[in-house]
Amino acid sequence: MSERVSFHDEIRNNKLKSLALASIMILILVGLGYVISQFYEPSLFFTFMIFAIIISIGYTLISYYNADKIALASVKASLASSTQHRQLISSVENMALASGLPIPKIYVMPSSQINAFASGRDPKHAVICVTEGTLAKLNKQELEGVIAHEMSHIANYDIRFMTFTAVVIGMISIASELFLRSLWFSSNDRDKKGNGIFMLIGIVLAILAPLLATLVSFAISRKREFAADASGAKFTRHPAGLASALKKIKHEHPSLNDKHNFPKAVAPLFISDPFKKKFTNLFSTHPNIDDRISKLERM
Repeated sequence: MSERVSFHDEIRNNKLKSLALASIMILILVGLGYVISQFYEPSLFFTFMIFAIIISIGYTLISYYNADKIALASVKASLASSTQHRQLISSVENMALASGLPIPKIYVMPSSQINAFASGRDPKHAVICVTEGTLAKLNKQELEGVIAHEMSHIANYDIRFMTFTAVVIGMISIASELFLRSLWFSSNDRDKKGNGIFMLIGIVLAILAPLLATLVSFAISRKREFAADASGAKFTRHPAGLASALKKIKHEHPSLNDKHNFPKAVAPLFISDPFKKKFTNLFSTHPNIDDRISKLERM
């Protein structure tokens, strides 16, 4: 018999793992900064880092405060109708009550896939969007499971957390790019005081650091999905609803035309990978769906 899983333990463990992974991203940034600082004068190094911080934070904040509008516009979503989408609105209201959160704005997007996403910088500015396929193919318990999962992303401030990782990745990428480009204009007399060694280490780190940071961000995304599944089970007290919805998602075979409804930039927001990749790997933003179902069934 499989060992039972506590949703409280699952939530706590995945949040701790997310924080640990975020710490690794910070260490990558600090390591890159240290190596660059050994190669350049302190004033030039600080110019590098300040420039990287300003660009990264500026770009990310624009996206952060407009994430919901951008996501909704990109999937051609429209506000849910109080007459046409009564069950959806009722499910969202029930899960808002269960989670203690304000009722988010509710949208529906055109797609026959079973899928949904939440966005917004905080619970007071949150939106939930579901596909037409979700409403057509899921029963009441399954729909509430999906809505509870999305409400969990709002409750856990996942948009804010992933915005933080985007800022760090941006800083790493910009600092790496500035360092590599600056080498074209630096003098050849860099062998004094071991600068040649730091230059070589810096080049390798500048090439690898953005990739490593991106892989860590994908791992964080997978942990946040597990945490949202567990939090959703906590809100509904019925993990079988979400597990059943995920089983239906697993056995879907969306057409190529339907996949065009999902911009790649928005895909990580959804409850499951809209492009239905067969295998989960280091570059996946979503965990293996069988693992998610297994954990929910043991709760």
